[in-house]
Amino acid sequence: VQLQASGGGSVQAGDSLRLSCVASGRTFSQYGMGWFRRVPGKERELVASMSYNSRTPPYYGDFVKGRFTISRDNDKSTVYLQMNSLEPEDTAVYYCASFNTPYRYSVDSWEFNVWGQGTQVTVSS
Repeated sequence: VQLQASGGGSVQAGDSLRLSCVASGRTFSQYGMGWFRRVPGKERELVASMSYNSRTPPYYGDFVKGRFTISRDNDKSTVYLQMNSLEPEDTAVYYCASFNTPYRYSVDSWEFNVWGQGTQVTVSS
C-alpha cells in the first residue's frame, strides 16, 4: 500500500488549500483515512479522519473550529482535506494516514499505522 499526499504550499493567512492523498495497492473504500500534522518540537496531532463507513460522522480536532473538511472519493482512491481560513498556527507538515486492516476505524492516533509522506503547509501572517 502506498499513500501519496500533495497540495501543500505557502499561503497567506485567510487563504485556502486543498490537500489530496491518493492510495494505491488496496481497495480504498474498505479503509478509514485520516490527516495528521506535525510541527517541529510538538507532538503529531490528528487533524481529521473519515471512516470507510459513510454513516459514521467524520472526526475533527478541536483546533479545526469548522475551517477544514475531510472528504473521500472512493472511485479515485483519494482522500481530501479542504482547509479554509488558514492561520499561521496551521503551519506544519501534513500527513495522510490509514490502517493496515480493512473495515477498521478509530480516532485514536496511535491506531493509524499506514503513513504517507508529508506535504508542507506554510501560512504567513
